[in-house]
Amino acid sequence: MQRESFGSRLGFLLVSAGCAIGIGNVWRFPYITGKNGGGYFVLFYLVCLLLLGVPVMTMELAVGRGGRKSAVLAYKNLEKPGSKWHIHGWFCLAGCYLLMMYYTTVTGWMVNYFGKFLPGPMAIFTELVVVTGLIVCSFGLQKGLERVTKVMMICLLALIVVLAVHSLTLSGAAEGMKFYLLPSVDTIREHGLGSLITDAMNQAFFTLSLGIGAMEIFGSYMSDEQTLPGEAVRICILDTFVALMAGAIIFPACFTFGVAPGEGPALIFQTLPPLFVNMSGGRFWGTLFFLFMLAVFENILAVCMDTFGISRKKAVLVNGVLLALLSLPCVFGYNIWSDFHPILGKDVLDSEDFLVSNLLLPIGSLVYLLFCVSKWGWGFDKYVAEANKGKGLKFAKWLKPYFQFILPALIVVIFLQGLL
Repeated sequence: MQRESFGSRLGFLLVSAGCAIGIGNVWRFPYITGKNGGGYFVLFYLVCLLLLGVPVMTMELAVGRGGRKSAVLAYKNLEKPGSKWHIHGWFCLAGCYLLMMYYTTVTGWMVNYFGKFLPGPMAIFTELVVVTGLIVCSFGLQKGLERVTKVMMICLLALIVVLAVHSLTLSGAAEGMKFYLLPSVDTIREHGLGSLITDAMNQAFFTLSLGIGAMEIFGSYMSDEQTLPGEAVRICILDTFVALMAGAIIFPACFTFGVAPGEGPALIFQTLPPLFVNMSGGRFWGTLFFLFMLAVFENILAVCMDTFGISRKKAVLVNGVLLALLSLPCVFGYNIWSDFHPILGKDVLDSEDFLVSNLLLPIGSLVYLLFCVSKWGWGFDKYVAEANKGKGLKFAKWLKPYFQFILPALIVVIFLQGLL
C-alpha cells in the first residue's frame, strides 16, 4: 500500500499544529494556568516548551519520517535486530485511546455549547464528536484531514485573535492579565516550585501531543524537503500563540464575570458563555468557536492500517465502535458514576488525564528520546542526520551532550517530582 503524504507544506504545519493546539490549549492550558496561579507557571511552561518540547518533537517526527510507518512498525524499521523498542508503539496506541476517552467528552461539551449553547445529554454530543472526527478521517489524509483542518485552523486562529482583543476591553482585563502574566513569589510559596515545574512540563508535552506517537504519524507523511527542527519550531510557535491568546481570552473574563481562575476543568465553560452573551454578535462567534474544537483521530487509524493491514474505511468502522464505547466512562463520571474516584480521589476525567499527562506522555517522551540518542536504539548520529535533512534550521553536533545526558535527566527528575 502506497504511503499517504500531505498535499502541501502548509497542510502539514496546520494539521500538525491542529493536533497540538486543539483542546490542549483552549481548554487545558487556561485551567492548569489558573490552578497554578498564573505568572511563574506561564514562564516555566515557555521554558519547558523550548528546552524539552521542541527537541522531543523532532525525535517523534524523525522516527516517523525515518521509519515511514506509524509507531510500532516505524520502531521495527529503525531498531537494531533483536531489540524491543517497538513495544513502546503499543503503549502509544493505548495512550491515544486513553486520551480520546476523555478528549471526546471535553469536545462533546464544546459541541453542547455549539449554536444556541444547547442543553442536552452529554453522551449524545460525545458520540457525535466520535462520528464526526472519524468521518473526516475516512476520506483520507489529503481529501479529509488536511482539507478540513486547513480551513478550520486558519479560521480558528483568526477567531481567537478577535476574542482576545474583545476580552482585553472588559472591565476586569487589567486584573486578569496581571494574574495571568505577572510573576508572584506567593504562587511559588503556595504551590511549591517543584509542582509548578512539573505541571509546566506535563502541559508542554500535552499541548504538543508528545510521547504517544501523535506527532510521529505526521512525520511519516512528511517529505524530506524541510528540516525537522525548523518545522518543530514553527508548530511550537503556532501552538504557543494559541495558548497565550486563550489565556488572554479567559482570565480577563474571569475577573469580569466573577469566576475563580482556579476553577478547574470547567473554567472555560464558566467564562466563555457570558463572554459571548455580552459581546456584539456573540452568538455567531460562539457558534464558530465551539464548532472548531473537533478532535483528531488520525494516529489511531494509521496504527490500525499499518499494523493490521486493514483499509482506512474498516479502521474507521472498528474504531468508531471502540471509541464510542470507551468514551462513555468519562461521560458517566459526571452523572451515574459521579461518586467513582479511581485514582488519588480524582473523578473519571481527572483520573484519565492523570494517567496520560503524568505517566504516558513524560515516559513516552523519554522512550523516544532514549531511542534517538542512545547506542542501544537508533543512535544520535542517525537521528540528527534525519532531523537535519532538507532546508531550514539544523541541530548542531555540540548539542549531543545535552540530548544524551542533560535532557533525559531533566525529564526523569521532573517526572519523579510530579509523582512524589
